[in-house]
Amino acid sequence: MRIDGQCHCGAIAYAAEVDPGAVYLCHCSDCQAISGGTARWAVPVARAAFRLLRGETAVYVKRSARGTENHQHFCGCCAAPIYAVSPGAGEGVLRLRLGTCRQRGALPPRVEYWTGSAQPWALCPEATERRAAQ
Repeated sequence: MRIDGQCHCGAIAYAAEVDPGAVYLCHCSDCQAISGGTARWAVPVARAAFRLLRGETAVYVKRSARGTENHQHFCGCCAAPIYAVSPGAGEGVLRLRLGTCRQRGALPPRVEYWTGSAQPWALCPEATERRAAQ
């Protein structure tokens, strides 16, 4: 599915080709804190299937409890999250944040991760699969 989107202020714009069947929610405590919400809504996208049409992202480097890095790309003006990528072997896949996607109504989550950390009132009834961890 071809999608496009932009940050809240319009400084960043993108287009991508995504698999609607791969959309997920992550309920881990890091995603709750970084998103300012109950979960992170995203879809994996091959780097070759993603194009930044306008602007440049700012980056926050998040370190996991295991010491691995996760680069969170966002708009430096309005702070809207755009995507995340893990350096090294994971660099070929972006995890596109769907709140900025224009077609977001057509992208319901198919799986929920870290449901053990989820706020009990925030689980998605439409998700087809729930996993206590990732």
